[in-house]
Amino acid sequence: MSEQPKTDLSLNLEACLEALLFVAAAPVSAAQLAEALACTQEDIERGLQNLDQTLRQGRGLRIQWNAGRVQLTTAPGLGGLVERFLGLEAAARLSRAAIETLAIVAYRQPVTRPGIDAVRGVNSDGVLKSLLSKGLVQEIGRADGPGRPILYGTTAEFLQHFGLSSLSELPPFEKAGEDREPVNEQILKD
Repeated sequence: MSEQPKTDLSLNLEACLEALLFVAAAPVSAAQLAEALACTQEDIERGLQNLDQTLRQGRGLRIQWNAGRVQLTTAPGLGGLVERFLGLEAAARLSRAAIETLAIVAYRQPVTRPGIDAVRGVNSDGVLKSLLSKGLVQEIGRADGPGRPILYGTTAEFLQHFGLSSLSELPPFEKAGEDREPVNEQILKD
C-alpha cells in the first residue's frame, strides 16, 4: 500500500483551496474540497469566502459559484487581455433577442421554451438553439406538465460571459411599468 501524501499544514487553508481550484479541470463541490483537505465542509465554505475576499482586492482571479460548485476564473476586467494573449477571437456580440432570452432564463430558471415565448411574445426556438450552442443556456430537466417540456437554466459560461461570480450578483428584477399601470401577471406564468 502506498501512503497518501501529507498536506503541508504550514500553508493556510486559503492557499490550499487556491491550489486545488487552480488545477481542477472543472467546477468542484465544497464536499470534494473538504474530502481532499480532510476538513469540514463548513471550514471549506468559510475558506472559500476568505479566498474570494482576498482575490477581489486587485487580483487577476476570482471565485465563481454555480449550482453548488466552485471554480477559479479570470477577473472579468481582464478577459480581453487573456483572449488577446491566447490568440482567441473576441467574444461574439449577442443579438437583442439573445439578450432578451438570456434575461428571461436567468431570472425565471428553470423555465420552459413556451414560458420564454409567452414573455417575449415571439417564437424563441432559433435564439434558444443559438444560446445552447454557445453554452450560455443548458437543459436542466423536464417539467411535470403535459408533454414534459424541457426546462432551461443558465450555465457557468453564462456567468463568465457576464463577469458574474454567481446568479445572486444579477441586478434586481424590476417589472416594466411598476410605477405606472399594473402589468397583466397572467402572461408571466408558465
